[in-house]
Amino acid sequence: MAPKNGFTATTAPTSVTSIFLLFTFFFTLSLMLFFLFGSYHHVDYSSSYLISHSDRSSDSIKVYVSDLPRSLNYGLLDKYWSFDADSRLGSDADREIRSSLSHKTLKTPPYPENPLIKQYSAEYWILGDLTTPLEQRAMSFAKRVFDVDEADVVFVPFFATLSAEMQLGMAKGAFRKKAGNEDYERQREVVELVKSTEAWNRSGGRDHVFVLTDPVAMWHVRAEIAPAILLVVDFGGWYRLDSKSSDGGNSSDLIQHTQVSLLKDVIIPYSHLLPRLHLSENKNRETLLYFKGAKHRHRGGLVREKLWDLLVDKPGVIMEEGFPNATGREQSIKGMRSSEFCLNPAGDTPTSCRLFDAIQSLCIPVIVSDNIELPFEGTVDYLEFSVFVAVSDALKPNWLVSHLRSFSRKQKDTFRRKMAEAQPIFQYDNGHYGGIGPIPQDGAVNHIWRKVHQKLPMIKEAIVREKRKPSGVSIPHRCHCT
Repeated sequence: MAPKNGFTATTAPTSVTSIFLLFTFFFTLSLMLFFLFGSYHHVDYSSSYLISHSDRSSDSIKVYVSDLPRSLNYGLLDKYWSFDADSRLGSDADREIRSSLSHKTLKTPPYPENPLIKQYSAEYWILGDLTTPLEQRAMSFAKRVFDVDEADVVFVPFFATLSAEMQLGMAKGAFRKKAGNEDYERQREVVELVKSTEAWNRSGGRDHVFVLTDPVAMWHVRAEIAPAILLVVDFGGWYRLDSKSSDGGNSSDLIQHTQVSLLKDVIIPYSHLLPRLHLSENKNRETLLYFKGAKHRHRGGLVREKLWDLLVDKPGVIMEEGFPNATGREQSIKGMRSSEFCLNPAGDTPTSCRLFDAIQSLCIPVIVSDNIELPFEGTVDYLEFSVFVAVSDALKPNWLVSHLRSFSRKQKDTFRRKMAEAQPIFQYDNGHYGGIGPIPQDGAVNHIWRKVHQKLPMIKEAIVREKRKPSGVSIPHRCHCT
């Protein structure tokens, strides 16, 4: 009897063979189509247009330099070098530079060696890179454009820190006043020039970049430039302490401003003052812990005094009070290079240049600052070469010295090796006179622009949100975030 499905025993193999042949035909046809059209699309996506440096967003950030008069950047250096001296700290190096610059007019004068000013020199090196001729900027992450419509961000080339420091050196008492304050006049000039542009009005300033490394830079106009991207060494100068605070070190007593935020702003390094020590040059370190600086500080730096009293007489610990003049510099070089650990307590602000001097000296930083913000976090893992200590632990008698002695030789060698790898990241100086010339690919300037580049999606979102806001509606600033 024939099966109900109508197939006989002899027809089944023939049917299977037909299905196999049909499958093979379509499979072969699919392969042919894949290679034919797949090759076409491969050529399309590999075209020079799509992989060009200028069109791959991960390779660069497009920067337009706002049109400010020279008097607000390099002209300030002309003015500085015309002074006889800085009244706060006589600098032998600056006197020598002044002598060599007498009766000279340079397009890009050198930056001061006076350590009180040099530590804040980021503005100089960033503008120097953007001013460098295009053919020498192959290593720069920032691509300078000359049409503001093509730009991702607008860089405002105001030497805000130099302006503030010059005012402090000339007449410190006038700094917080407006009358008779040349720095205030320059701040107002910058704000009025920048806010009158179509670029500012189009974005509300959110895509503009200001360098404010000194905690008091642009002191009088901060509220007006708050929407912009601010390059700061930390947020310490933007907070004030509650008058009811008992010890000045508790973060709960900080009244936070709405003008700074890790969402939009970038923490950048101080310019280190001490020369780099290469790992191959490292020698035996006989001192356990070293610190040099002022004992008495304000605000969060009050912890420093307490630490000083706890540590000053401890075996293996050197606590020196001094200033960053020529003699102090040589003492710091010797002290940091001969010590295993370098103490980095908070000062008037949570961070200081001392941290970056320690890194360049391969002296393991001991960071005692509960509210610290550090540059390039996410790229740099400070735990690989630094010791972080809570203020409450550091102030326990004998605790800190005992803790540091617990680290093995192998652990300290690993810290130092990782520190040597990180040293170039905090380097601003490109080795060219006037700061004009090629920059290191892995140096501080490029890392700053990479961090700004990471902010772009959020900044663009904020600009769009502002544009669709109904007329007359205000949205409060909410930057209480970390």
